Amino acid sequence: MAETKQPIKSPINNRWSHLLMIVLLGALIVFILSFYQGQNAPRELRNDQFIAAIEDGLITSIYVTPSNDANYRAYDIKGDLSTGDKYIATLANDTEFDTMYALILALNSDGTTANDITYNYDEASNSGIWSMIFTVVIIAVFIGGIIYITRNGANANRQAFDFGKSRARLSKGQHTTFNDVAGADEEKQELQEIIDFLKNPKKYIELGARIPKGVLLVGPPGTGKTLIARAVAGEANVPFYFVSGSDFLEMFVGVGASRVRDMFKTAKQNAPCILFIDEIDAVGRQRGTGLGGGHDEREQTLNQLLVEMDGFGHNSGVIVLAATNRVDILDPALMRPGRFDRQIFVGTPDIKGRAEILKVHSRKKKINPKITFEEIARRTPGFTGADLENLMNEAALLAAREDKKQIELEHIDEAVDRVMMGPAKKSRVFTKKEREFIAYHEAGHAVIGIKLKNASIVHKVTIIPRGEAGGYNLMLPEQEQAFLMTKNDLLEQITGLLGGRVAEEVTFNEISTGAHEDLRRATSIARRMITEYGMSDNLGPVTYEENTGTVFLGRDYGKDKNFSEAIATEIDKEVRAMIHESYELAKKTINANNDLLKTIAKYLLAVETLTKEDIDEIVETGGLKRHDQPHAADEIKIADMPKVDGEVQH
Repeated sequence: MAETKQPIKSPINNRWSHLLMIVLLGALIVFILSFYQGQNAPRELRNDQFIAAIEDGLITSIYVTPSNDANYRAYDIKGDLSTGDKYIATLANDTEFDTMYALILALNSDGTTANDITYNYDEASNSGIWSMIFTVVIIAVFIGGIIYITRNGANANRQAFDFGKSRARLSKGQHTTFNDVAGADEEKQELQEIIDFLKNPKKYIELGARIPKGVLLVGPPGTGKTLIARAVAGEANVPFYFVSGSDFLEMFVGVGASRVRDMFKTAKQNAPCILFIDEIDAVGRQRGTGLGGGHDEREQTLNQLLVEMDGFGHNSGVIVLAATNRVDILDPALMRPGRFDRQIFVGTPDIKGRAEILKVHSRKKKINPKITFEEIARRTPGFTGADLENLMNEAALLAAREDKKQIELEHIDEAVDRVMMGPAKKSRVFTKKEREFIAYHEAGHAVIGIKLKNASIVHKVTIIPRGEAGGYNLMLPEQEQAFLMTKNDLLEQITGLLGGRVAEEVTFNEISTGAHEDLRRATSIARRMITEYGMSDNLGPVTYEENTGTVFLGRDYGKDKNFSEAIATEIDKEVRAMIHESYELAKKTINANNDLLKTIAKYLLAVETLTKEDIDEIVETGGLKRHDQPHAADEIKIADMPKVDGEVQH
C-alpha cells in the first residue's frame, strides 16, 4: 500500500541558505570588479617604445614570462609605468631580450633613473591558467546558485500544494499485539470482534450485521488507549493509518477540512483499513462553546469529519478508532451511533489486571523469584498501566545504580514511593522539634489505621521527606473496592486524615501547618458526602451540587448549585459537624492508644521508616527486634519531657 505523501523538505536549513546567498553575492562582486578592471586594459608598447620608455625612466617594474614553444622563443612583458598605468610588450627573440636586460642592468647600476626598476623573470608562470580556473569557478558557483534558488522555489510551490494533504501515516513493521496488552480483557474482546469482522466479513453480512464505523476509546491518561490501538494494528491484516487530532489544525481556515478529505480519500482507496485518531478532542471539541465564541478552523475540520464518517458519501470499509480522556467536551454529533457506534471505557486496572500488566512490563527484567506480582499489585492501588511501567523501570534503575544482579523488593518499594511522592530528600535539614512533630503526626495516622475497623491497613510509615511532604503513610484497603464506599468507610477515611493533627494536639498541646493537605482532603470528602452523595441526616438524600460539564469556563465555575442561601448555610454546618465528629473520634482513639502512638513515634525517629511487618511487630510485642537499643540521640525520653496540665509539652 502506498504511504501518504509527506511534504518535501528543503535539503538545507535557512542558516546555510543565507550563507550560500552571501557567498554568491561576494562572488558576483568579485566577478564585476574583475570585469571592471578588464575594461581598463593595459597600454600596449612596441619594441622600440618599450626600450625608449626604459631609457626615459618611465617604467618602474618589468615582469618577464617566456613562451613554452620550443620552435619559437618569445618573451611577454608586463609591468607598471611611472604614471601608474599598466603596460604590456612583446620581445620577439633572445637578442631583443638581451638588449633589454643589459639596459636594465646599466640603468640600475649607474643610478641614471629616478628609481631602480623592479625586475622579475618567471620561467613557469601559470597566472593565465589560474585566472582561467578562477573565472570558471566563479561562473560555476553563480550558475549553481541560480539552479538552487530555482529548485527551492519549485519545492516551495510543491509544498504549497501539499499543505492540505493528510498527515496520516501508514503503520509499517508494527509488532505490538494483544499479547502486549494486559488487564483489559473486555476491551480486547470488543476490538477482537472488529478485527474478525475485517478478516471474515461474510459471516457477519449473512446475519445482516454491518461493520461499525467508529470506536471511541475513553479513559484516564495512561490506561493504555493508544497501546490497544497499536495492538489492533498488529492483530489486523489490513492497512493501519494513524494521526493525531492536532495534525489537522493550522492557522489557515480550511486546511484541516482539506486534510480530513484527503485522509479519508486515501483510506477509501485502501479499504478495508483502520484509521486511528489519537487525542480526538483536539479537533472534536463541542462547537459554539467558550466565552470567545467558535473557532472557525476547528469547527470546519469537525464538520468535514462528521460528513466523512456518516454523511452523504459512502464510507464502507473504513473503521475509525479514536482515543480521548476528555469525552465530556466532545461534540454530541460526533458521539451519535453511525459515527462512533461504540464507546469502550479503558479504566484503571484492578489488582488482577495490575498483576498481569506487571508481568508484561517485567519480561526483560531480572527480578528476585521470591517476589510475586500479586504482592506488588497489592501495593499499587489506583496505578495505571503507564504508572506500572514507570514503576518497574524505576526499580530496574535503582538496582543498576547499586550494581545489583536482580531487582529486589526494596527497590520496588522505593520505586513505589518515587512514583507516588518523588525522590527522597534525605539532605533536607530539620530541627529536632520539626522531626518530632512529623514523627508524631505520621504515627497518629498509623494508630487510626490500626485501630479503626473500616480503616485502611498501614503498609508503610516514614518521616523521610519526599516532594512537599515531610513524611507520609502508605495505607491500603484490606479489600480493593472498585465502585462503592459506604458512609462509615468515608467517615473513617476522614478520621484517618485527621489523625495526624490530633496526634500533634494530644502530644504537644500545639498544632502545626503539617496537616493542611489532610484538612483539604477531609473537607472535600465531607462536602461531597453531603452535596453529592446525599449522606446527611438533616439535609436528606438530595443532590445539591453537580458538575455541569462546562469545562470551557473552568472547572471551578462548572458547579451547578440548585439551592438557596439558607441551604448553603446548612451545608456549611453539616460539613463542620461531620469534621468535628470525626475529629473527636480520632482524639478518642489516640488517647486510648497513647502508648502505641509514642512507641511508633519513637521507632520512627530511630529508624525513619517502618514497614507493615515492623508495625505488626510493634503492635504485638511493643518493640522492634531489629532496633532493640535505639541510639540515645534518636530516642524520645518521654519521662524527661515537661508536663503541662497532664500532657507532654515540648
